Amino acid sequence: MANRKQSKSLVRKHIFPVRLSNIELDLLRLKSLDAGLSASELMRRNALMRPLPKRLSKISSQTYWELGQIGNNLNQLVKATNTAIKMGLTPPANPELLTELKQLLHQCRREIALVLDEDDDWEEEEEDDWEAD
Repeated sequence: MANRKQSKSLVRKHIFPVRLSNIELDLLRLKSLDAGLSASELMRRNALMRPLPKRLSKISSQTYWELGQIGNNLNQLVKATNTAIKMGLTPPANPELLTELKQLLHQCRREIALVLDEDDDWEEEEEDDWEAD
């Protein structure tokens, strides 16, 4: 695929040096990892007042992944059911229920993807409570 030409005004060719202490550099690296951005992109977004991308909480991303795995298993079951029907055999599951379940799983994944980082504060408080016990 050929490289697209960017407008000359959009090409980043200027370097803006910033002096940081060791602690500040460590904080910058941690924040950039947490935001999923390079340190340069994080500083550009903060300096230029652009919103940072919203990240999923750990539980939300794990749940999203698990629902994907369940969806994969469900796809295999749907395929086996459809194959059994075509062959005139008794299907291992009700095709209508499988289709409905598949749609519900996709809806759950879409909703989880919309979860904001506000859940992270609650999770941290909850973890602290458990550690105190």
